[in-house]
Amino acid sequence: MGLKMEFINPKTDFAFKKIFASQGSEPILISFLNALIYEGESVISSLEILNPYLNLAVKGRKETYLDIKAKLKDGSLVLIEMQMINVEAFGKRIVYNAAKSYSLQLARGKSYWTLKPVIALTLTNFILFPHTDEIISSFSFREDKLGFPYLHDTIRLVFVELSKFRKELAEIESLVDRWLYFMREAPLLDEIPEPMAAVSQVKQAFEIANRANLSVEELEELEREELFFADQEAAVRLALQEGREEEKLAIWGWGTLVPHPPDLLPQIARQLLNLIGTEEIAKVTGLDLEVIEGLR
Repeated sequence: MGLKMEFINPKTDFAFKKIFASQGSEPILISFLNALIYEGESVISSLEILNPYLNLAVKGRKETYLDIKAKLKDGSLVLIEMQMINVEAFGKRIVYNAAKSYSLQLARGKSYWTLKPVIALTLTNFILFPHTDEIISSFSFREDKLGFPYLHDTIRLVFVELSKFRKELAEIESLVDRWLYFMREAPLLDEIPEPMAAVSQVKQAFEIANRANLSVEELEELEREELFFADQEAAVRLALQEGREEEKLAIWGWGTLVPHPPDLLPQIARQLLNLIGTEEIAKVTGLDLEVIEGLR
């Protein structure tokens, strides 16, 4: 039995870019994209990672998302984002970024036929579409009634809801399963499981994610980021708990409403502003949507 390993969480900003966007990570990213966009088919054979890996400071940052941009052999652009927390207007930002990347291709003097497809791949650490059990959902331009495609090679949005993946190691079969299992379980493992090691790119991803291979500076940056997201999750849990306690107070007594402490609900709402959407905040606090927007 080999030495015990400790793996970093691939869903954090630092780890995600370290694994998928470092120099030499192209084969890993190709396998990852083929799995999640093309159901494991070897559609992508080569790509160029456009944004270099940067050690960005996390302290004080407000963004809870990250992105990698890659250019495929045929010129298509792929935008990859890992979204940890459901924030206000998250979906609109995805559409905006994809549309912006599509339009920016058209430099002065170029014709529209030179435009290449844009694929926005977004992984979420939360449930995005509760009405379906599908883990991967893909959207493109289609006719509303009959569903036939229109300009299918323009913009495509692909969402991967990691929270819906529930397979255990013994159930892993496909390349898709392997990458989803890696994203979910890596920080909980102390060795590379055999089904994972069977695919060289997945094995390489585990090796990059091994804490033993990181420098002191990288470990310090990773720790800052992990603390940042831990604080965000703790704030959500606290606000939700306070909201539930306030709801109990509201129905106490002879079926009548007990007056809320005047500052408690707005305080809860403020804690949630950068973490969940306006409608979700309204459900937790009971405040009107207009009041929450005013706080925002």
